[in-house]
Amino acid sequence: MRYRNLLLFVFLAAIWGSAFMAIKAGLEFFPPVLFAALRYDIAAVFMLAYAVYVTDHWLPRTRSEWWLVTVGAVLMIAGYHIFLFVGETQTTSAAAAVIISLSPILTTTFARALLPSQRLTAAGVAGMVIALLGVAILARPDPANLLTEDVVAKGLVFLAALSFSFGSVLTRRIDARLPIETMEAWSMLGGAVLMHGVSLALPNESLGDIVWTNEGLLALAYLSVVASAIGFLIYFDLLERLGPVEINLVSYVAPIFAALSGFLFLQEGLDQYTVAGFLVIFTGFLLLKGRDIRTELLGTAQSDGSPD
Repeated sequence: MRYRNLLLFVFLAAIWGSAFMAIKAGLEFFPPVLFAALRYDIAAVFMLAYAVYVTDHWLPRTRSEWWLVTVGAVLMIAGYHIFLFVGETQTTSAAAAVIISLSPILTTTFARALLPSQRLTAAGVAGMVIALLGVAILARPDPANLLTEDVVAKGLVFLAALSFSFGSVLTRRIDARLPIETMEAWSMLGGAVLMHGVSLALPNESLGDIVWTNEGLLALAYLSVVASAIGFLIYFDLLERLGPVEINLVSYVAPIFAALSGFLFLQEGLDQYTVAGFLVIFTGFLLLKGRDIRTELLGTAQSDGSPD
């Protein structure tokens, strides 16, 4: 069982990390927002079919359940992917993955600010500040010219992480008992509709602007079927078996695969600032979640019969 979970964990990190490469590759042929919308048109069909298969509560019924789906659609699907896909037009796969690795830190910070039962400790505040310093190291903004394409792009990816994290916390404030599979499926569907609406309102975003190639279709299929449909199925399985603390570590393994796949398939380089930014962000995560990680590790050791 331990090896099964480890293999699935590494596989999930690999497909989610390489998804950043697939996004970058597909942006050569698709307008960014339309690309994201098409991805979730397909992924929503798979996830909805899965929700129908695994639960008899596959359709939201109450107002609070629909509010839950709305938050997911607006912030966790549409907002996150609009900022991410547009941002990746001007930054590397590895840099985008490193910035997105802020999500567990931002989620914890929002939770402790907005949920009355949780508060940030001094170590937590230090972890948040250090993690944001890591983003600054990665972006390297020039005070004389803060609006370069690269800095703006990384800022958009940071907004993607903010949108997803804020949405994650808001969903916890809504009193609705909706299966996570159902919530994901309808959020994907609603998010896809919203992204199509945004795409229609933007210049140079239409089906006529798509360059139909085998490479573009392969990137779309990989993101829709492998990274989204299969990826979320593995995520749900590991979330149940490992818990939220350990599964959050996927965000810190994924950039490794983003860098490798970007180098192998797109010949993207990996500079020292990206590596340094990742290490600083991960240090911030350890400070912020140190107590949870120690509790998780001690619990695992005791359940395995290992000494404390």
